Amino acid sequence: MSLFSDRTQSALVVIDVQNGVVENAFSRDAIIGHMSDVVEKARSHDVPVIWVQHSDEELVIDSHEWQIVPELMPLMGEKIIRKLFRDSFVQTQLGDILDDLKVAHLYICGAQTNNCVRHTSHGALERGYDITLVSDAHTTSGYEWRGHVIEAEAVINEQNDNFSGFALPGRKASVVESASITF
Repeated sequence: MSLFSDRTQSALVVIDVQNGVVENAFSRDAIIGHMSDVVEKARSHDVPVIWVQHSDEELVIDSHEWQIVPELMPLMGEKIIRKLFRDSFVQTQLGDILDDLKVAHLYICGAQTNNCVRHTSHGALERGYDITLVSDAHTTSGYEWRGHVIEAEAVINEQNDNFSGFALPGRKASVVESASITF
């Protein structure tokens, strides 16, 4: 149903699962395990896996913190996007890669739920893609804001709730557990 009538392909986008990003993330090991399962399903169905790595003053390129976690390793030939902004489309080649692959539907997992996962998901919808957020394959860390403690699990649940059934004209979002993903 995306806005791309000439495209039928899907891709899996794995966002910012880097050592420095997920070090203290909620249910880190279990959620990375779900991401690994989805990556393997995508590969076994010849669905392209696209990796995203964020860079900033705390995630310096080529530093240990910047590296993708050892549990999830891109294969030779899988695209890796380097980004500076929360939306993985902004000032990157992601859109061009998706154009070349004739992708209309993105499956999204990764970190941080309330930052890059959220902004990339919205960015994809605004650009005309359908998305499936993998409900048990994105994570974040809790934080304090203006004297309020924000629990990571609440952020994850809120993201899943907000994207469940969300739609824009001609495109939609869905939320599906990793075990139920079918490519």
